[in-house]
Amino acid sequence: MKKTVLTFLAGAIVMAFGIVTMMPSMMIVEHESKYSTVDETTNALADSIKANGWSVAGKIRNMNKTIQKHGLDFSREVRIIELCKAEYAKDMIATNPEISTMMPCAWGVYEKNGKILISAMNMGLMGKIFGGNIAKVVGKSVAADEHNILKAVIK
Repeated sequence: MKKTVLTFLAGAIVMAFGIVTMMPSMMIVEHESKYSTVDETTNALADSIKANGWSVAGKIRNMNKTIQKHGLDFSREVRIIELCKAEYAKDMIATNPEISTMMPCAWGVYEKNGKILISAMNMGLMGKIFGGNIAKVVGKSVAADEHNILKAVIK
């Protein structure tokens, strides 16, 4: 009996360690753009967002300019584009208003290792983590829409 309990605990510890070490790389996904600059990618992404029935929520943030306003230099081009689909937002915050802290969705566009990349939260995994209505909206509807939006922009 004691050996069984120790084996179970050892397995649980190994499993927990695996989850903790793998989770960050699973939560954020990167996609390579088919465009050669951050600005081209950001503009194409904004067009695809709108073409797929979503809105660009506010302006596209130029992180270089934001950082420079504080007297700091940052040479890597980075943009943040926020997107929202009002019907999904309404559906989620009707049952889970606490999720509003993660709204609107945002994607990063940047250069890394000579490639232009788009980063986003893994919405399918996010849905599974939260469960319930969030799983239905984020894990299914949002994840499917984001896939369609990205098809026009990634390799």
